[in-house]
Amino acid sequence: MQRTRDGQGGSPVGIDADYLVVGAGATGMAFTDSLIDHCDARVVLTDRRPAPGGHWLDAYPFVRLHQASAFYGVASTLLGEGRRQVDGPEAGLHERANREQICAYYETVLNDRFLPSGQVEFLASSDYDWDRRVLASGGTEFVVGEQCRIVDARFIAPEIPATTPPPFEATGGARVVPVNDLPRVEDAPSQYVIVGSGKTATDAVVWLLGEGVAPDAICWVRPREPWMLNRAKVQPSPEVFLGMAADTLQAAEVARSVDDLFARLEELGIMLRIDRTRTPTMARTPTLATWELELLRSIENVVRLGRLRRAEPGRLIFDDGSAEVSHDALIVHCAVHAFREGSAMPIWGNDAIRTQSTRAGFPCFGAALIGYVEATREGDAVKNTVCPSSPSANTLTDWLAMNVLGTRSAMAFGAESDIDAWAHGVALNPARIPAGYSSPELEHVRTRLASHTASGLAAMTRLWAASR
Repeated sequence: MQRTRDGQGGSPVGIDADYLVVGAGATGMAFTDSLIDHCDARVVLTDRRPAPGGHWLDAYPFVRLHQASAFYGVASTLLGEGRRQVDGPEAGLHERANREQICAYYETVLNDRFLPSGQVEFLASSDYDWDRRVLASGGTEFVVGEQCRIVDARFIAPEIPATTPPPFEATGGARVVPVNDLPRVEDAPSQYVIVGSGKTATDAVVWLLGEGVAPDAICWVRPREPWMLNRAKVQPSPEVFLGMAADTLQAAEVARSVDDLFARLEELGIMLRIDRTRTPTMARTPTLATWELELLRSIENVVRLGRLRRAEPGRLIFDDGSAEVSHDALIVHCAVHAFREGSAMPIWGNDAIRTQSTRAGFPCFGAALIGYVEATREGDAVKNTVCPSSPSANTLTDWLAMNVLGTRSAMAFGAESDIDAWAHGVALNPARIPAGYSSPELEHVRTRLASHTASGLAAMTRLWAASR
């Protein structure tokens, strides 16, 4: 990138670039990759961390993607080998990368693709102040020119326990650790207390059981019951993924309520819940394998007393009461939000481009699509029209909004012939049908989609309106 001195001595350094991408995590990398692949823009990529990869650099050691590796990363470079697992409990399902593989992948994308292109410069360990200034490691201050567009690639950045304090107080010497520290615990307690209802908590429980911890030595503080997607239904196969979409639309057509819709999706094997005697109120819907579900169901000591407010040795204080635990219990902090919740914002705003999902879920595809649209379209109003955003989900109502708005967005960008061709050419797109690919099963699924998309979408829209 071209830099200019605004003065002498300690004066700020001016950056002459077309884009400043704030955040070198999953969406920042995906946006940058697509942008430079389709135009000659000059990009400064900046991050507080010393390397690309975002939250994966601070993730817990035993984490894996909860989706297939092919759906993650950047459009130009496949994460992994695109193969199916041949043994283990997920034999037949596509590979899922672990933390080390993901971090190495992003290093490779940066060093072998971005930097050699001459279009990208990476400012590591640097902090953007949202006033067009970047403070880099070593104290150098950069000023971003007015012609440079700001890309907020941290807009939907997830929280992680390693860098987010627990949302409860610990007093009297109660032992509290983030989930990252579990593998480093040397003096094993008589009881583990897992705090959280989401994917991080389920990962912690599965890991402990895999390490030989007895189910009755685990207490699970689960203030809400979650719905999760069956991983076998979210695979890089058009017959599988589009089949799930068709099933969902057909189920919506006859569902009497949002709870009834989820119950029907459970019977179809799409949705999973840990406790079938309770109706979940949480629908962030990460994927879960059935073998993991069976392990989770082995935990019988589940505390449902609302949010945990305070942990004391031998006692937990909640909104709705208290519960006794072992005096030496190790309380494992897993209570974080996976993504920013609430209504999505326009992607192209006056102050920044905000990377978001552009269909129901799959933020890497969304960011890559945003990069493509930015490179190939003129005018922010046009870009927001052909590529609307889709919110993430927390509640069941949120899930309906995500699917209704995500489907509308997919229909909008799918109506553009070049975008549609690009989308079907990248593995990040879960609805991808590779050029020339066909099968009798796929044609049957496509026929079902053609017959039920309009009516199913209308039904989901009615359910969404009724549940608000």
